[in-house]
Amino acid sequence: MSAVSRYRPTDAGARSRPRAGARGPRARAQRRRRRIIVLSLVAVAIAVVAALGPIEREIRSITLPLRDADVIRQQASAKGLDPALIAAMIYQESKFENRTSAAGATGLMQILPSTARAIAKRSGGTAFVPSDLATPSVNIAYGAYYLRMLIDHYGGNAVPAIAAYNAGEQNVDAWVRRAGGTARFDPSADIPFAETRHYVRSVLDHQTQYRDNYPKELGYQ
Repeated sequence: MSAVSRYRPTDAGARSRPRAGARGPRARAQRRRRRIIVLSLVAVAIAVVAALGPIEREIRSITLPLRDADVIRQQASAKGLDPALIAAMIYQESKFENRTSAAGATGLMQILPSTARAIAKRSGGTAFVPSDLATPSVNIAYGAYYLRMLIDHYGGNAVPAIAAYNAGEQNVDAWVRRAGGTARFDPSADIPFAETRHYVRSVLDHQTQYRDNYPKELGYQ
């Protein structure tokens, strides 16, 4: 065996051994620092995730508010309505602020006193007075009753009913006739009022948002 072949295994073994000091105090300190950094980053990430829940809820309470959910659920059940639709109507009408418009529409669902009197007469609410509309539970009850009445008027179709809540039955009746009936009624094509087209689109969009964002509060879970 030559001298070269005799010493090659020895040389390979020398190369395979760790460098001097690779496992020394300096290397251990570097590994500790890396672990501390990683653990710190994980702790920060956990804290950020934990904080996102309250922040998201706070943002949602501003951008997609919901109040009186128990009343909405109760009225939805009593009137055979989707609770998310009632919430979306309230959002569109008042953003859940109990106020009175310049035209005299009052409360969360912006009910006109004349409309409320007609509903009271039809439903047997003989003790009704217009000031009752400032009470959220009364206002939602009257608004849900009116919405149910409109949906029934249009054969169970909520879309023209939503339009009529904004533009009035007389206008929507004419639009439905022109479209050839409620089944053929297309809000994007058959509503000539830009405000009412936007109103219907917004209500339907927010109906989905309320269903997705408040499933527990609105009784879907």
